[in-house]
Amino acid sequence: MQKKLTIGLFGFGIVGEGIYQVLKQTASLNAQIKRICIKHPEKERNAPRELFTTSYDDLLEDEEINLVVELIDDAEEAFHIVSTALRNKKAVVSANKKMIAEHLHELLALQSISGVSFLYEAAVCGSVPVIRNLEEYYDNDLLKGICGIVNGSTNFILTKMNEDGQSYSESLLEAQRAGFAESNPELDVSGRDAVNKLTILLLHAYGIKTAPGKLLYRGIRSIHSADAALAEEKGHRVKLIARASKLSDDTIAAFVLPQFIDPNSQLYQVRNEYNGLVIESKLADKQFLYGKGAGRYPTSSAVLSDIAALRYNYRYEYRKLLQGRTFSISHDFYLRTYVSFNDWNEVNKWDFEWIEEFHSTEERQYLIGVIHFEKLREVAWLDNEAVSIILMPDALLEKEIIIKRSVKKLSLQLAGSY
Repeated sequence: MQKKLTIGLFGFGIVGEGIYQVLKQTASLNAQIKRICIKHPEKERNAPRELFTTSYDDLLEDEEINLVVELIDDAEEAFHIVSTALRNKKAVVSANKKMIAEHLHELLALQSISGVSFLYEAAVCGSVPVIRNLEEYYDNDLLKGICGIVNGSTNFILTKMNEDGQSYSESLLEAQRAGFAESNPELDVSGRDAVNKLTILLLHAYGIKTAPGKLLYRGIRSIHSADAALAEEKGHRVKLIARASKLSDDTIAAFVLPQFIDPNSQLYQVRNEYNGLVIESKLADKQFLYGKGAGRYPTSSAVLSDIAALRYNYRYEYRKLLQGRTFSISHDFYLRTYVSFNDWNEVNKWDFEWIEEFHSTEERQYLIGVIHFEKLREVAWLDNEAVSIILMPDALLEKEIIIKRSVKKLSLQLAGSY
């Protein structure tokens, strides 16, 4: 039976106003906004003045309101709103990935205690329905991995660098002018937004509860125009990729790093502000999800989808977390990596298992080599913005592959033919 939803809305920006207008015009959704909490009451808004309040309690303590929709920027304020709503047994819809990723453990506990739904499809890839797909369709024993572009701002910047030959700073400025990057783009370009989303994906894909700070991530600030030019020369494109890949029966590799993508990948054609995710399973091979990852309409679409689902008391079941199967994040694998820099003193070649090639030009130096993931997490040059780190298309190498190669190399050396 369809349930009537009486909504308390936090935030009335472009997404909040869009939700208000759609609900007002769509009686079939059986949902109505009763109050809207805002920060600046003096601002003119396209809705009746009596709907607005600056008091959280007017929404959180109202017994008629059975759904809170949280659409504000501040992660800590958002957590206060969401946690209070759950304690008061109100269902919640949120798009705040930073808040969800950083407070995952507390939010899971609150849902369990309160018994109400907390939905957040819009927090990961905007209009791309990845969370519900992972929840409902893929069994984690068969799920081999997820990798993709989960941040539209960085993808827009990299598209301009790849296709138009622009510098990073020129591309960032264009993204800001087009409204695809904030005036302070730090959360996006540092990779932190992508790793927040990966944290949420790990929960729904493999039942792994972790924190963004425990995952290795690097953004795009150090990507040099020479790197983009080399990618073009080799037929690749540079993308910021979030990845979770199954290594064994119970271990997962997980990280966010720039990567060269070749034309055979579905991600190659994901341009500008779009997101794309490849989900690979043992039986179904690769499935590709594609769509706009941010902006007024994609975010509104995902929020409205969650609201519609709550009419029928839909909730995430977290089956992969509760089924007793334990997956853990492993650092015991190797990455085939491209590294470019201004001077050879900026990178220690002994950090690599081996170096396949290196080149030196007047403008830039680079090498391609294999490095152990744990070593990459520890190297001094990881945080040096003068150094670009980009994974090769066939980047992830398991320990067994390295052992076999080392044995083969030793055999050839002993035979005198290496």
